[in-house]
Amino acid sequence: MTGHEWLTLIVIVVVVVVMVREILPPAAAVLGGSIVLLVTGVVEAEEAFSGFSNQAPLTIAALYVVAAAVTRTGLLRPLLTMGLQSANADRSVLARLLPGIAAGSSVFNNTPIVAMLVPELSNWAIRRGSSPSRFLMPLSFAAIAGGTVTLIGTSTNLVVSGLLANRTGEGFGFFTVTPVGIVIAVGIVAMLIMFSGRLLPDHRSPQEDLAQGFKEFTTEMVVTPGGPLDGATVEDGGLRHLASMFLVEVSRNEHLIAPVGPDLQLSGGDRLRFVGKAGEVVDLLDMPGLESAHADQLSGFDLVRSDFFEAVIGPSSPLVGKTLRETDFRRRYQAAVVAIHRGGARIDAKLGQVRLRTADTLVLLAASGFRSMQSDRGDFLLVAPIGAPTITDSRHRRTVLAVMVGLLVLAGSSLMPILNVSLLAGLVLVALGVLAPSQARDAIDLNVVLLVAASFGLAAAMETSGLAERMASGLVDVMEPFGVLGVLVGVVVATMFLTELVSNAAAAVVVFPIAFAAALDLGADPVGFAVAVAIAASAGFLTPIGYQTNMMVYGPGGYRFADYLRLGVPMSVFSLLATVTVVNAVWL
Repeated sequence: MTGHEWLTLIVIVVVVVVMVREILPPAAAVLGGSIVLLVTGVVEAEEAFSGFSNQAPLTIAALYVVAAAVTRTGLLRPLLTMGLQSANADRSVLARLLPGIAAGSSVFNNTPIVAMLVPELSNWAIRRGSSPSRFLMPLSFAAIAGGTVTLIGTSTNLVVSGLLANRTGEGFGFFTVTPVGIVIAVGIVAMLIMFSGRLLPDHRSPQEDLAQGFKEFTTEMVVTPGGPLDGATVEDGGLRHLASMFLVEVSRNEHLIAPVGPDLQLSGGDRLRFVGKAGEVVDLLDMPGLESAHADQLSGFDLVRSDFFEAVIGPSSPLVGKTLRETDFRRRYQAAVVAIHRGGARIDAKLGQVRLRTADTLVLLAASGFRSMQSDRGDFLLVAPIGAPTITDSRHRRTVLAVMVGLLVLAGSSLMPILNVSLLAGLVLVALGVLAPSQARDAIDLNVVLLVAASFGLAAAMETSGLAERMASGLVDVMEPFGVLGVLVGVVVATMFLTELVSNAAAAVVVFPIAFAAALDLGADPVGFAVAVAIAASAGFLTPIGYQTNMMVYGPGGYRFADYLRLGVPMSVFSLLATVTVVNAVWL
């Protein structure tokens, strides 16, 4: 291997490790890798930043604006209403709901679809006495499968289309991926309806924890040294028979006292942990001799007029890797963290000292307008009110529907390039007042757009250095006994494995140059290999971090990591077989 090949390989490995370990946000990691390859002379500036002039990032940005209009007007809410109407058994609910979700995801970005439906579906499930865990993962999987049906169903298709256009001068058409995607979508939806009820256990979600048995609101108070409670017993201090708060434990000099008896003598500096209703914390704050252990979180907070929210942390959030104290969470978001859920369970620790991770779910107490203020900022993948319906503005619903129909007709018939159609649709929605200019701006996930644009530099480096050709030759040599089909299987498996470790766009970018070079070596149609990479990069069914919608339902569903393997393995095996079979039949 040449020096440039080694350097490119090392940079790509470092970028992947940085993303897997969440040392930096994916966009920063990929952009940093491209800059290193530029500075070291592996690629020229035009190649390193070719993604910023490619159509894919601009198209994705425009489609985010369209998706925001769909979400804000609740265009797909009738889909949920029809799906849940008169359905009793879990299987009949899924049979009514999932086909529509997959169909919607084929033309709408699947991330906002899931974001819009998660709170509605969770609240409905709890009202009927079911666990949201029975429905939320199937919701995510159906949305993922539906996104593979058309060019605009998922950003990954647009990324691979842009990479292909850089090599051949022509990317995917609107329906290029459809032969594979329709088989994937129909098969996955059918399997979810038949098998998810057997494979998914019931788990209590953060919302259920809050509403049932153990009251999830937890707060800590400190006995004021020298105050009226210093030296008093729990009974004499009036802490034994509070109306809706219960003293569960006392921490004294790192020694934990639980359960707490009525005769326990309190001492200045004792930390008292209470659980109960949020509004009753006001009484504790007003009690002489007690002060909040989290004064920075609760001081001046209107607990009586606040609501509970679930907020899921995404991979690009500034909260990842930091504690609530380090981020000054209370001042930054005007919200108090009540509990942190991770891996299907509540973290029982001092909240201010917990280092936050991707897919953690925060149960927040905040003003009623918190969701509208934060949903477009990108710090959270999902912000959902607990126990309250999601409010949408339906006044422009027909306008958005008309714009979407026009987009699909123009793009599907190739009367206008997908970039032009997407930009025109976004412009019309702003001009007609469906979205304010600031709302359109906030709807664009700049982290995703930057990730896509920067990733073209890595792909160019793999091609320019010769690394892609060398790795493709190695793949062909290993799989040559199995022919073209064997090499295709190798490409799909590698892409599916990598997409579970990093973002789907990054996985597609890393594997595409290898797949393209392998196709040329074999004399096969590179379009078929490109389609296989796009589909495989979206087939993130095995882990909560494999696809963004999986992270969005991880906490609200109360799932554990193994739940994704239990349901995801048959989905991944089917996706592999379907992709290889259809690509071989259509292109090879």
